[in-house]
Amino acid sequence: MNPIEITTNGFVNKTPNDICSILLDTNRWSEFEGYSILPGIEKAEFEKRTAEVVGSRIKTRNTDGSSHVEEIIEWDVNKKVVFKFQEFNSPLKNFATHFIEEWNFLAKDEGTEIERSMKMYPKHVMAWLILKPISILMKKALEKNLMQLSSDNNIIENKKRKIK
Repeated sequence: MNPIEITTNGFVNKTPNDICSILLDTNRWSEFEGYSILPGIEKAEFEKRTAEVVGSRIKTRNTDGSSHVEEIIEWDVNKKVVFKFQEFNSPLKNFATHFIEEWNFLAKDEGTEIERSMKMYPKHVMAWLILKPISILMKKALEKNLMQLSSDNNIIENKKRKIK
């Protein structure tokens, strides 16, 4: 079954390395607040942390009580970071096998262009029909989180900007 894909773009007044440091700071993961009925992250902590980062696993507890694990499957602080969301609990475990989230970076003199995308892998056709409206909320949540990326408010939102 084909995944459901969403993409958002933005610009941040930080280097790709700064962004990657923020991504590894699990204390900041609660800044992901979700959107509408889509829950945010209440708490995140490393279940396993590797020296090379790839293979590290982060256990999250969401604001609705649900949980999942995010495994870092690609880590290039200059270009790209990829997370695999898995080990969902109910009800999401009934609808999705996993999600893949990619952060693509394009460094500029004044900061970094970010393309952030997610692929949701449904288990069956009915699951696809359930995940499709959830993907709309997830896109809004990713856009909101991209705007909140920096606690010092150094973010300039530019959703129409494309990474070349």
